Amino acid sequence: MKRSILEGLYTGNGALDIVGKRKRAYVFFAVLFLACIVSIVFRGFNLSIDFVGGTRVQMPAVSAGGPIETSQVEDVYTEALGREPASVQTVGAGQTASIQIRSEALPPGDVSKLKGALFDKLAPVGPNGTSSEALISDSAVSGSWGGEISWRAFWALVVFLALVTVFLALYFEKWMAVAALVGLFHDLIVTAGIYSMVGLEVSPATVIGLLTILGFSLYDTVVVFDKIKENTRGLLGLTRRTYAEAANLAVNQTFMRSINTSLIALLPVTGLLVIGVGLLGVGTLADLALVQATGMLAGVVSSIFLCTPVLVDLKMTDPKYKLQAQRVAQRRAHVARKQQGGEVVAAEDELDTTDDEALTAELRREKAMAVAGGVPARNPKAADQKRKPGGKPQGKKRR
Repeated sequence: MKRSILEGLYTGNGALDIVGKRKRAYVFFAVLFLACIVSIVFRGFNLSIDFVGGTRVQMPAVSAGGPIETSQVEDVYTEALGREPASVQTVGAGQTASIQIRSEALPPGDVSKLKGALFDKLAPVGPNGTSSEALISDSAVSGSWGGEISWRAFWALVVFLALVTVFLALYFEKWMAVAALVGLFHDLIVTAGIYSMVGLEVSPATVIGLLTILGFSLYDTVVVFDKIKENTRGLLGLTRRTYAEAANLAVNQTFMRSINTSLIALLPVTGLLVIGVGLLGVGTLADLALVQATGMLAGVVSSIFLCTPVLVDLKMTDPKYKLQAQRVAQRRAHVARKQQGGEVVAAEDELDTTDDEALTAELRREKAMAVAGGVPARNPKAADQKRKPGGKPQGKKRR
């Protein structure tokens, strides 16, 4: 009976040929990666005032006539100074809401002129119902603070990647460490590239949020690699499947877990977006949530469709795994000739055995060999040859 793709995803029986069609994935990731690189190099980033420095003017977002719109503030700014502000945002909600104006560094004369125009045209009202020009505050922001935060974040990233490489190389193997780093590098570039292409503002909170997505991306990759390690245990001595097929089975077995984990992880991030944007206005929470949501989506895609295919290609550079793949192909060709000739084929050699059944059979044989002291079950004569009737035991004596 043919199973549906959805049922195959939940049972993890290899319904998706992710590794087998990895060339298509490589083309997609290459195009996306190059687009992000081009955008970063030529378009750059929309850096916040914390990076470039400037003047910040803040005032209540409520007047005697009702809420003040950001478009009204932009018009007053342009009329007073003859140029447009860098950004105008509403922060907070209700009576405590305020409007923040960010611009390049303004001389004291322009600041006074702007504050006077804002009070005359909009007349903001404070929480106590009074209106005065003192409610409009200004501050000068230096760009050195944002640069210092970014520099520290860069070194934190370097240390993190170094520790991750050592951990993966010791816990798994070197090729898994390399493949995981490829995925992490992809997530960083794609997240940064999307920010560059869309023009989202990059603040220190965005830089900090970028570091938080690395742990999530690494977690998802480690889950898949751990399953690959389990499926490929003793693979070189078997002819049931190749390394690529065992890795593809592992991806299918962890596919729905990765999707469900990502959906659950996105729920609190969505909450941050709702609170940060809907209730508090665009601010630190919104910056953190946006970069985390973007990075999480990039991380789950790379862990499934990029890291494992890269691992398979790196692993197949080993002559031992190439030779094992050739033995698998020869065995399958031999079984196919038997079937075409009408010969009886053993159940364990049937080509239509599912991956789960084959893996279970292999694990059972390994356990049987361990219980029997390392004597393979497929060679029952070996046990009889150890001792002949009426004679001495053959082979070395145990001490």
